[in-house]
Amino acid sequence: MRYLLLIYSDEAESVYNKTGEEAEALMARWFEYTTEMQQAGKMLGGDALHLSNTAKTVRLSDGEAITTDGPFAETKEQLGGYYMVDAESEAEALAWAAKMPNLPGGGAVEVRPLMEFDDPNSM
Repeated sequence: MRYLLLIYSDEAESVYNKTGEEAEALMARWFEYTTEMQQAGKMLGGDALHLSNTAKTVRLSDGEAITTDGPFAETKEQLGGYYMVDAESEAEALAWAAKMPNLPGGGAVEVRPLMEFDDPNSM
């Protein structure tokens, strides 16, 4: 089954706000995690996102698309990226999430199964 591991962290503590050795050490932990997942044959995809201040939100108002700057969630943590994994079970997906390098710094990982429309048991 496929799962998304959605990565949430405080952007003020992200690699974007680190310099030199601190940034290199943080990125090394992410690359190590990614390599471990790839070598286990579990990683189906994943990407980092630009900072939330680069985002746009689109909503409909009276049938017209309205675009505003950024997300408007009042939260300390922002969505920073994701991994898509192939896990045998929810427990396995949760185990991969528990290894995420952002957790020791107070981050969070949302684990959510993807709907498999060709599998009637997925819905």
